[in-house]
Amino acid sequence: MPDASNRKLPMPASGHNQMTGAEALVRMLEAHKVSHIFGLCGDTTLPFYDAMARLDHSITHVLTRDERHAGYMADGYARVTGRPGVCEGPSGGGATYILPALVEANESSVPVLAITSDVSTRSRGRYPLTELDQVSLFRPVTKWNASLDDATRLPAQVRAAFRAMTTGRPGSAHLALPFDTQKNAVDGAEIWADDRHASYPADRPGAVEADIERAADALVEARRAVAICGGGVVISGAEPALAWLARLIDLPVATTVSGQGAIAETDPHAVGVVGSNGGVASTRAVVEEADLVLFIGCRAGSVTTERWRVPGPGVRVIHIDSDSEVIGANFPTDVAIAADAASALKALGDAIEARGVAVSHGGEARAKAAWALKLRNFLPLARSPELPIKPERVIETLSRLLDDDAVVVADPGTPCPYFSAHYRWRMPGRQFITNRAHGALGYALAASMGAHLGRPSVKTVAVMGDGSFGFCCGELETIVRYKMPITSIVFSNATFGWIKAGQKTGFGGRFHNVDFNRTDHAAVAAAFGVKSWRVEDPDKLEGVLREALAHDGPTLVDIIAQPLNDAEAPVSEWVA
Repeated sequence: MPDASNRKLPMPASGHNQMTGAEALVRMLEAHKVSHIFGLCGDTTLPFYDAMARLDHSITHVLTRDERHAGYMADGYARVTGRPGVCEGPSGGGATYILPALVEANESSVPVLAITSDVSTRSRGRYPLTELDQVSLFRPVTKWNASLDDATRLPAQVRAAFRAMTTGRPGSAHLALPFDTQKNAVDGAEIWADDRHASYPADRPGAVEADIERAADALVEARRAVAICGGGVVISGAEPALAWLARLIDLPVATTVSGQGAIAETDPHAVGVVGSNGGVASTRAVVEEADLVLFIGCRAGSVTTERWRVPGPGVRVIHIDSDSEVIGANFPTDVAIAADAASALKALGDAIEARGVAVSHGGEARAKAAWALKLRNFLPLARSPELPIKPERVIETLSRLLDDDAVVVADPGTPCPYFSAHYRWRMPGRQFITNRAHGALGYALAASMGAHLGRPSVKTVAVMGDGSFGFCCGELETIVRYKMPITSIVFSNATFGWIKAGQKTGFGGRFHNVDFNRTDHAAVAAAFGVKSWRVEDPDKLEGVLREALAHDGPTLVDIIAQPLNDAEAPVSEWVA
């Protein structure tokens, strides 16, 4: 990593040592075990950057080309490490640019702290350049939000931010840092952190025993139950407890898009993704035939439940979630368990085992049948020699070439439904990352960079459509500058395909303003210094991908691909 540091100052000894607010912020981040900060410089951030340059510290600052992508890098980093991600940016435009990343992180239960510098408190109301009411701006989209108007409060406020981000349902936080408070004095004796809040989830809520007993009774009584797991299972680290429960009662386990990794999809009980994005007819059937649905770490929102159509009337529901507000929001709930997924699933398995009765929900047979039908429909498309290249062929090829522990970061357009439906994840845990909460384009490239820095020993792949490429290609310079061996894949079809597919199926094929000129993405990437290829022939796809994945630096493969409006995409809203 480039090192722009000058003279290094040691950490002050214990006692009442005075330091500036900017220096105190560096020390507080160190105390919370922050190893990386992603951000972009600005006038109001000068004291903080100067402290980063002078102090002897253990934090790597990653200079990005855009504040939004700094936030997405922090998001990807947090998802693979289990630690809060930190990003920073200047006042005014920098604050507005970093906002989208906090929206996504908060709704996806990912702890990301954004530190935005600000004009001096003494300048407020006097029309200084870049003045903005940052607290009001960030209030609706964060879990915790404050402005540090008094430097002496900095240690306490940083502790409060980390405590809020990591406890309960994790979420994002924002701290505005005025220019003058960065320079004002802070008592060094206040520099300390609670180790519990350096990772997430912290202070896990436990389940009420009576609720566990009722849930156990319901699962013993049911005959064709199914579990639907959201991202909360992976956040909790509940994969072992889930796999044990599935084996104990032969329970089929489906996931949402965000819940992929809750169970290895090669596990005999794994059904795959359900819902309108990534679900297919055979996985949908497993839910439709159920007499009980066990939601785990899942909000049971519109996508997961096919616009709240499944489970249908009369189906019993057990809902486990650390956020009690989501339980019962959409479906009558027989048993509500407001608790951490890992502890709740372990307690539920213990309670069922203690009953000493044999229970089988036909999970292995139901999951096997779902995969067999899905593969029967998928493989002919995956092996198709037709032009342009079918997305299924890309997924099948990557499935064979990537190691089991590879991390794939996908934008929400063309890549998300195909990877969710057809890439069979062979390990539990966070191998797949996508921004499903709000679905902003341009996420994958930056998030893959954060994921790579958080898990540098595995291969990371960023997958995007050409619409997304236009949002984020400036960060290719960042990838090159830091020599990140990330492989980027672009599905090039010269359209905003998701919207065009919706116009085709829902609006009589009246296409309006969704097409654009084709870009030579390989040439653009090469101009930044990325080793690049353009592929139009399906027979050349595997060789190029193999070479790109093996290269020891950043690579990009531009694939001329079938657009979503012409494809057999696993999105039920487009199925006639």
